[in-house]
Amino acid sequence: MAMRILRYTAAALVLIVVILMLVFRPDRAVRVAAGLTAHNLCSATFVARLDPDATFKEQVQVIIDGPASELVHYNVDRTQRSIDASFAWIIHARASYTPGYGCRLDYPENVPAPVPLADTSDTPQESAIVPPLNPQIAAALDRVFSDDKTQPVKNVKAVVIVKNGRVIAERYAPGFGPDTPLLSYSVAKSFTNALLGILVRDGRLRIDQPAGAPEWQNAGDPRAKITVEDLMRMRSGLDAREAETAFAPIAQMEYAHADMAGFAAQHALKQPPGTHWEYTSANTLILARLLGKTVGGGAEGMRAFAGRELFAPLGMAGVTMEFDGAGVFVGSSYVYAPARAYARFGELYLNDGVTPQGRRILPEGWVAWSRRSTLNMAYGAGFWTNDGPSRMAASRVKQGFPKDGFFASGDLGQRIYIVPSERLVVARFGYSQPPKFGIDDDIALIDATIRSTRDINH
Repeated sequence: MAMRILRYTAAALVLIVVILMLVFRPDRAVRVAAGLTAHNLCSATFVARLDPDATFKEQVQVIIDGPASELVHYNVDRTQRSIDASFAWIIHARASYTPGYGCRLDYPENVPAPVPLADTSDTPQESAIVPPLNPQIAAALDRVFSDDKTQPVKNVKAVVIVKNGRVIAERYAPGFGPDTPLLSYSVAKSFTNALLGILVRDGRLRIDQPAGAPEWQNAGDPRAKITVEDLMRMRSGLDAREAETAFAPIAQMEYAHADMAGFAAQHALKQPPGTHWEYTSANTLILARLLGKTVGGGAEGMRAFAGRELFAPLGMAGVTMEFDGAGVFVGSSYVYAPARAYARFGELYLNDGVTPQGRRILPEGWVAWSRRSTLNMAYGAGFWTNDGPSRMAASRVKQGFPKDGFFASGDLGQRIYIVPSERLVVARFGYSQPPKFGIDDDIALIDATIRSTRDINH
């Protein structure tokens, strides 16, 4: 009798484990861990020319938190310019590098890789580093770069301060410099904003037009009402949660699917379009696919368009845009550029969409539209903003980041701060840890710069 009960108990436990495996699909999480490792190490190694082992510790382990990171293994193939990664030697992922286009994960359904561009990553592009001559700015930079063992690690890699169109101070961590390409994470969403603005300027898209995803074309599909602006302002209503877990849809989208936009567009609505705000990179990938279709020519066409219409006019050298397996710009997450190039991008928005030479890149009013608060949240259209009534914005203003300020922001503390009233841009990039990713120190730097440079405002 006892043996029979024991067998029944064991069978029940096995059944419970099987059910839990089917429901929670732990294989999805470990696939994300392998994909994240392969992709990010590939880009760091072959785009930024950084040490893969240091990058794994600083950029990957902070995301794959806890003991799970000890089960992740990787191999660097410099001949094939690829990274193979695995979780517990069972779940594997591989990412390959194409000069000019960065890295993408290898999937059987990938479209052919673009024709490689000339590799100029070893060619110096920038002049000598500009040290901070102002003691207040120097002290504030010390605070930004210093790590306190009692606080979350900041691990800042680059800061560039531009006042009135001139670099007045910059600092880099050892091994980084003016030519080092830096990972954008969601700063890329602001690049997507710019590419959309150029197409709106040329009359090729409208912000009020339906996004028109092919997945939403069945009669009566409520997602057909989602507009381009809804996607840009994170008010699509799609049920595509972005969270710090490998089980979240966005983690699955980025590291387990070749066609990211196709995966994102399959999600149902949980709110009517335009009525609720929820940040999700699914919106940006769906929009990036529309931009690519409008431009034409796949990854090559989009890269040429961005270079011709955005990067070259701004003097942004060393920029790499990465694409998914379907040839769509990963406009939510993956741009690599030196800190000065990011600062030049910020200056475009500082100057109302006009280059220093007077060429209009973005439509008149585009910057004001981009920084306008969405549904009273601290987010505009591809930028976080101090506009509006949110407590988050009010807190930043109280600390010394002016009301008209707004910023591009990415995971682990990638940011471009823009303050039009002070003619100020600050580009700050690193691998900082939560909960604030070093933002209080950044705002202290902004405040110190404003206070110490008021006599050179105009």
